[in-house]
Amino acid sequence: MDVRVLGRGLGFPVRRETAGLRVSSGADKVRQSILLILSTAPGERQMRPDFGCAIHDLVFQPNTPVLHGLVIAKVREALIAWEPRVDLVDVAVEVPAGTPDCVLVRVDYRVRATNAAHNLVYPFFVDEGGVGTVGGSW
Repeated sequence: MDVRVLGRGLGFPVRRETAGLRVSSGADKVRQSILLILSTAPGERQMRPDFGCAIHDLVFQPNTPVLHGLVIAKVREALIAWEPRVDLVDVAVEVPAGTPDCVLVRVDYRVRATNAAHNLVYPFFVDEGGVGTVGGSW
């Protein structure tokens, strides 16, 4: 039932295995879908320009509580719009000690078909207008 309801398809990121391309299914496929949504900026996909999460518009913003609130709102909005197989339990952010250019986005979710709770942490890098986290140093 898990595969039939939650889906089966190419794994993300796409990798080659001995028998061809890696395939994922079930809860792992849902997790990979969430990572794909968060790592895609709206406008990147030509045939679906509204797909993705708008946190990428926040790169170079100061790493402040205002940014954290915006990141939480944009992640919630994207996952509610693009991942119908889950119910969001919580989205939270934290800044690891010693890395002021990184925001860790923690997503707690429940897979609707199985009622199983999961979480993932997505690293989002901001640079506060400095040199190089996105495109390298100049």
